[in-house]
Amino acid sequence: MKIALITGSSRGLGKSMALNLAKKGYNIIITYKTSKEKAQDVADKIKSYGQDAIVFQLDTENSKSFEKFSQNLRLCLKSTWQAEGIDVLVNNAGIGINSSISDTSIEEFDKLYNIHVKGVFFLTQKLLPMLNNGTSIINISSGLTRFALPGFSAYAMMKGAIEIMTKYLALELGNRDITVNTIAPGAIETDFAGGFVRDNKEVNTYMASQTALGRVGKVDDIGASIATLVSNECHWINAQRIEISGGMKL
Repeated sequence: MKIALITGSSRGLGKSMALNLAKKGYNIIITYKTSKEKAQDVADKIKSYGQDAIVFQLDTENSKSFEKFSQNLRLCLKSTWQAEGIDVLVNNAGIGINSSISDTSIEEFDKLYNIHVKGVFFLTQKLLPMLNNGTSIINISSGLTRFALPGFSAYAMMKGAIEIMTKYLALELGNRDITVNTIAPGAIETDFAGGFVRDNKEVNTYMASQTALGRVGKVDDIGASIATLVSNECHWINAQRIEISGGMKL
């Protein structure tokens, strides 16, 4: 039995990751911040695939909540699956704020930092005792750490920190055969950042024109890639930043 925990998996990329991993035989731990009904819908879909799913509320902005979350998770793993740990951790939960350097507020900056940097660091730390030897950890970065677009400076800074964190996690956890990689999606049609790519025709068309494959990404372009990356066949891939963008901004 294999178990995967994906934060922010009630919708968007996280939902696709959860469903694609379930298709590969994983039982899934889904977390959501406010969308409990959507999270339960994902769990029901996973169960229709013949796998099992557990739903947890988790606010990744509030690092003080991680101790209680980890305690509840440990109890639930034992009572539901008679398991001590998990085999995949995807630190997916996040938000996007499109704001110029001159307009970005301290509150916006702190929110991005708390979710994308502090939250990922300390949630992973709390879960270390529950990571089975050989676990795959996937962190989420962005194409915006390689190329620049107006309005995403603070967000891209946080993702740059995640890429550095990934290398250090891989180094420190290698003696447990744990791999840690970062994936960097390009432009994807989701509700992320208020549907910035999905709902803005001009942005969508421009991003497609900047991509070698001639379109923006779909959620399953990322979800299916994650399911492949965490497989045993890809275990030698470690401490890498892997861009999944269809060849954007070459």
